[in-house]
Amino acid sequence: MNEFTDKPASRSLSLPYSLHILLLCCVLFSPGLRLRAQQQPRFHALAIYENGGHHVDYSKAAKVWLDKLATDSNFTIDYIQDIKVVDSALLRKYQLFIQLDYVPYAWPAAAQQAFKQYIEQGRGGWIGFHHASLLGDFDGYKMWPWYHDYMGGIIFKNYIATFARATVHVENKRHPVMKNVPDSFVIEKDEWYTYDKSPRPNVKVLASVDEKSYRPASPITMGDHPVVWSNPDVKARNVYIFMGHAPELFNNTAYTTMFRNAIFWAAKSGGR
Repeated sequence: MNEFTDKPASRSLSLPYSLHILLLCCVLFSPGLRLRAQQQPRFHALAIYENGGHHVDYSKAAKVWLDKLATDSNFTIDYIQDIKVVDSALLRKYQLFIQLDYVPYAWPAAAQQAFKQYIEQGRGGWIGFHHASLLGDFDGYKMWPWYHDYMGGIIFKNYIATFARATVHVENKRHPVMKNVPDSFVIEKDEWYTYDKSPRPNVKVLASVDEKSYRPASPITMGDHPVVWSNPDVKARNVYIFMGHAPELFNNTAYTTMFRNAIFWAAKSGGR
């Protein structure tokens, strides 16, 4: 009894209100519920990379970097190593397809058709690196004609097997991929593929390498030598970045800035 009123002392909280507070605390302090309450991912990305060979260390470093970026920037990324799993149903789940050092030959018909539609119709964006321009007849496989045109009509010719340091010059500072990228930057080690011709007449060149800056100097040159470009004749936002051999590239701020820019630009599929 309440000694001042001779009435039963009321409870400070009614049972339903107490339960309400308890549930609210669960929402605020339960990690699982907090995760579900977070904002939905900005987009979903799919990356394909080779499961062996000379470029696997680059791909492993790329995966670490991409996973951190995805966590920090609220998007998801999945990885595959076999082009045979690619079809329209798979690509429909993703707003960005990243071709990490994966060759453009030995693709089954279903993967070729799915990728072609994805790019031509702007169903998602695309970023290709290094091996993605290995165009020609390789390992008993004929060159894919559509992809050959998509990449600017080039055919792989040669490369600097002993590697070279070189300076890259940005040609289109206004393009979103080049935002905050220095006008010129150095790549310490790469193979600097050459092709039968420059892709320039058929693509939008964003950056080129200065062959005179090669250290050590090399006779393996092609003159006009684009290394970053985009195809403006398809609906998908797309960019090819040649540099992609050494894992140390992820210590290069100019390179990671360009890679990051490419991701967020290309993920906005369609238009330009």
